[in-house]
Amino acid sequence: MPTYSAPLEDFRFLYHEYLDLEPCKPLATMADASPDVIDAVLDEAARLAQEVLQPINAVGDLEGCRYEASDASVVLPEGFRTAYEQYIGNGWTGLTTDPEYGGQGLPSFVGLALSEMINAANPSFSAYPGLTHGAYEVLHAYGTDQQKRRFLPPMVEGRWSGTMNLTEPQCGTDLGLIRTKAEPTGDGRYRITGTKIWISAGEHDLCDNIVHLVLARLPDAPSGTRGISLFVVPKFQVDTDGSVGERNAVKCMGLDHKMGMKASATCEMQYDGAIGELVGEENRGLAAMFTMMNAARLVTGIQGLGMADVAQQNAQRFALDRLQGRSLDGPKHPDKSADPIIVHPDVRRMLMIGKASVEGARALGLYTGVQMELEHHHPEAEVRENAGHWVALMTPIIKAYFTDIGSEVSNLAMQVHGGAGYIVDTGVEQFVRDVRITQIYEGTNGVQALDLVGRKLIAHEGRTLAAFFQHASRLLDSIGDDADMAEFSRPFAEALQRLQETSKWLYGEMARDPLEAGAASSDYLRLFALTAMAFVWTGQAHAARRALEGGRGRARFHDEKLATARFFFARMLPDTVALDAKIRAGAATLMALDAEQFRAD
Repeated sequence: MPTYSAPLEDFRFLYHEYLDLEPCKPLATMADASPDVIDAVLDEAARLAQEVLQPINAVGDLEGCRYEASDASVVLPEGFRTAYEQYIGNGWTGLTTDPEYGGQGLPSFVGLALSEMINAANPSFSAYPGLTHGAYEVLHAYGTDQQKRRFLPPMVEGRWSGTMNLTEPQCGTDLGLIRTKAEPTGDGRYRITGTKIWISAGEHDLCDNIVHLVLARLPDAPSGTRGISLFVVPKFQVDTDGSVGERNAVKCMGLDHKMGMKASATCEMQYDGAIGELVGEENRGLAAMFTMMNAARLVTGIQGLGMADVAQQNAQRFALDRLQGRSLDGPKHPDKSADPIIVHPDVRRMLMIGKASVEGARALGLYTGVQMELEHHHPEAEVRENAGHWVALMTPIIKAYFTDIGSEVSNLAMQVHGGAGYIVDTGVEQFVRDVRITQIYEGTNGVQALDLVGRKLIAHEGRTLAAFFQHASRLLDSIGDDADMAEFSRPFAEALQRLQETSKWLYGEMARDPLEAGAASSDYLRLFALTAMAFVWTGQAHAARRALEGGRGRARFHDEKLATARFFFARMLPDTVALDAKIRAGAATLMALDAEQFRAD
């Protein structure tokens, strides 16, 4: 059966040696975030993931969720409720939330480590607190003072959970097609009527109440996305004093049967005149919901990262133990019947791709987490704005590339296992099934690529795009003419120049023909992602070298970090050359066939 060990040494390297937390020091969220506190959080999160959540992951996959038609309830697999009670009992739901509502107020980049660990250990479980946190963020940003007082404390405690209800049978990405209605009742509330599908954590037995955030249309609302409003619709109505009242007219009509993530309840929700309250302004609901969507997209990226890590760990362990064949340059273990498969170059290729992908993504995710903290809390408007540009730019990249990594590394882990990986008992095939949805939900990766090209590339007159190059230039300036860093800084600088030139070329082509944006988008996102990975690998290599040269390095760990960086620059970054060529090939060959020529019959 698979196992999981939290990557504590790598987290500590990133928090204490790689990341520059100095700009965050004045923030209120940093008041209690000393290195010792961060380490304590990491240790306890690791224990939770390894000892509580990972052991019930396979159980959740085997049992799945059970729908009880008699009362439209959903029962989670054995052990999930006990694990959740322990999770909220130890205060994890309030780790990074506002102390005014009962939270601990630690910085969001500390919460990202928790998110990675619990997603690696049990991605189905992570859906419940993850969605609650997203709903909390929307209400915290857009709710009235009364709504915040009533809804946020029990959500922070974990006694209530949260969801987001966007998708309907006739619309997914195109939310302008939403039909769910919101009729005013005359007392400031609304009756919500409609059907929502694919609602994660829409019904379950973990909490006393479920707070649904629902997109719906007011009477006479404008058509399209300009006529969508956002409503908070709890499973049990909440009185003005915060007490729970009668059951609302919302219920789960059934569960979807899925390829993976089987312990995450994916529900069809029916609203039959359910009482709701407006959140934010009328007809501005999509903007409010995107607060949750953008947070969810970053967390989904971290989910892909965590699932890649657990798959990678199990592949490494198997490669060290599995005996098969002899090394091409002679036996490495002549006392055994065969060598472990880790001696074979192609196995090493797969393992190194996984290792470089996971460690690079972890660094990029946490670096972005620091920028999120600056965006939300720094007292200077210019700092907030610049950090916001970085976060906006990286959101589609992290969501798409990290989940692509999750699927690729999980598939490589299965390949390393050979036939054993295809067998349920090893647990590796569950990684492949579970992670696949991350490339689809919270906006497909194709949609993320279109967002990057169609919006972020031109946003704020180019200032959003420029944010990445500013960070990159500062890093290269700090390295200067350090000859020992040239093996990293030189190819990074070349990739950076390639990205600049390709971005300029694509901008011009988009103006000439909008189809060029769609044709280039996925390849451009990957080109950008690999360049961003080069940025963090250059920074990690620089940090590792400084530690070794200063005599304070853990030689084995830092040498390993440098070796992995070398692999990335030699074997992965060169893909940007091919991606550049594919981008410049344009839309012509993609669009050459008539649509009817794709018809199979």
